[in-house]
Amino acid sequence: MRSRFARVQAAVALVALSACGRAPAPSGPVTYTRDVAPILFANCAPCHRPGQVAPFPLLSYDDARKKATEIAEVTASRQMPPWMPEPSAHALQGDRRLRDRDIQILQTWAKAGAPEGRVEDLPAVPVWPAGWQLGKPDMVVKLPRPYTLEPGSADKYRQLVFPLELGAARFVKAVEFQAGSRAVHHAVIRLDRSRESRRKDGRDGTPGFEGVMAPDVRNPDGHFVGWAPGRGPILSPQGMPWRLDSGVDLVVELHMVPGTEATAVQPSIAFFFTDDPPVATPVELTMGVMTIDIPAGNQAYRVTQTIELPADVSLLALGPHAHYLGHEMQVTARKPDGSSDRLLEIKHWDFHWQQEYRFVTPVPLPRGSSITMTYTFDNSETNEHNPSVPPKRVRYGLQSGDEMANLTLQVLPAQTSDARVLRQFFEQRHLQEVVAGAELAATQEPGNPERQWELGKAYVEVGRVADAIPPLEAAVRANPKFARAHDYLGRALFAVRRTAEAFEHIQQAAMLDPGDELVLLDLGKLLADNGRAVEATRAFDRVIALNPEHAQAWEGRGVALLRMGNFSTAATALERAVKLAPESPGAENALAVVLTRLGRTQEALQHVRRALAIDPSYKPAQDNLARMQGGR
Repeated sequence: MRSRFARVQAAVALVALSACGRAPAPSGPVTYTRDVAPILFANCAPCHRPGQVAPFPLLSYDDARKKATEIAEVTASRQMPPWMPEPSAHALQGDRRLRDRDIQILQTWAKAGAPEGRVEDLPAVPVWPAGWQLGKPDMVVKLPRPYTLEPGSADKYRQLVFPLELGAARFVKAVEFQAGSRAVHHAVIRLDRSRESRRKDGRDGTPGFEGVMAPDVRNPDGHFVGWAPGRGPILSPQGMPWRLDSGVDLVVELHMVPGTEATAVQPSIAFFFTDDPPVATPVELTMGVMTIDIPAGNQAYRVTQTIELPADVSLLALGPHAHYLGHEMQVTARKPDGSSDRLLEIKHWDFHWQQEYRFVTPVPLPRGSSITMTYTFDNSETNEHNPSVPPKRVRYGLQSGDEMANLTLQVLPAQTSDARVLRQFFEQRHLQEVVAGAELAATQEPGNPERQWELGKAYVEVGRVADAIPPLEAAVRANPKFARAHDYLGRALFAVRRTAEAFEHIQQAAMLDPGDELVLLDLGKLLADNGRAVEATRAFDRVIALNPEHAQAWEGRGVALLRMGNFSTAATALERAVKLAPESPGAENALAVVLTRLGRTQEALQHVRRALAIDPSYKPAQDNLARMQGGR
């Protein structure tokens, strides 16, 4: 009998979308109707048709004849159709790379003066479904009012917020995105379980907000949900729908390219649900280099990172990311037996056509395999995509004028229990890189309070609280109204037992930004840890008033009530926390403690075992289970 992993592998192995084999060379003169139209209909018309993002159609002979020379040029250079990966042993879904034979046909046809040919040789013009390609959606959300993209020359990023009203959690098997404007270059769809994005939405009088996403915005359940022109519906792998919880906000990051006139942008998103829960849940892992510092004029600035996998996985997809200076990318795997496997190679990166690349057949990678990403950047005048002329020094950053070197991996663990191991391992590597990047940035801009806060925050997150205090103190000296800097300084001071000072700074942060859920949550935790449960409950209640779906606030409230002896009310709060955050071992264990106090022992055992199923190494649950079993 096949293992669960083998069955899932077979389920996600989809049929390749690209053509295979070699067709015979055309006999006689190359014509539009017989030779060119089939190529254009299959590879170009999905975007080059009315209502789509391409600037002109390619559905008729007249359409193609006018653009014959241009078609020959951009296909010969492989600018079109947009497909960056080189051919590989691992086929990719949706491969749009033209065969050499097709490119030669287009060249010959253009040089011959673009002859039309016999009408009877013309294949039927493709017909696309009107409206949503997958049929009637289960739910459609649309931006209530358009965002106006003003004319200009610089790319524009906007975070658009879609509050969702769901009565209960649903499983999403597919998403369709309609950009609502040709100005939209690409979009990434994420979830915000806090209300941070909602707080920022519309502050400047127009939908959404500028810049990067809020800190707690995440991709859903190990899935990267990204759209680019011509992609079509975004399908979850077979048997792996992702969970859309009630109370979350949808946040869509739009990359837009302005024109010469103001443009109304009003995207819509269709959801297609399934009642079947996932048979397996993928894990999203991220690699990346955050110490990028590219001198002006450098044509071959190179960064690399290698991470060894701590568990057996099957690699489902890769998502490389860089900005305008990115040039070449290589992703390779070296297995424990010493063999090397090229997973992805891009020789000419183009920021405008980035996307996720999904393997037709998942790539098995045993524990101990190392994955290496190597990116090369071109910061010279010869890089036609360089936004700075003359070139200028470019460092790591989230804006498109900065630079990044990230790689997202979607993997399926061979064992469900390895999911947490993989996440924790990659998260630790990521935090190390965050510290390195923050140290470099703080050195380069020592007087910038944002850079000092980022460094202090990075130290706090890796547990180097003593090291965090000096940069955080520098940040609040430079900007006394910097609420998040006060908050993190309070965290660090409490960790080194400077409790009075910690309270002072966190309370100052709460006064400076009374609507910041993170600050109020930290205040509640600090009060609870200092034995001030009644005040802690009030702080958690303030968070819940801002965001009734805040799982950590419900958990904090439940624990505070437990300490006050209000067991029934505590149980209600913790049951709410478990429902909102079903993967929290802390909430499950706290609920088990409360249920024990209420005499509901069998229910308590279920929850403490659930906590250990989520994280077998969670010590409070281990101790709790031992006490419960010892009391039998």
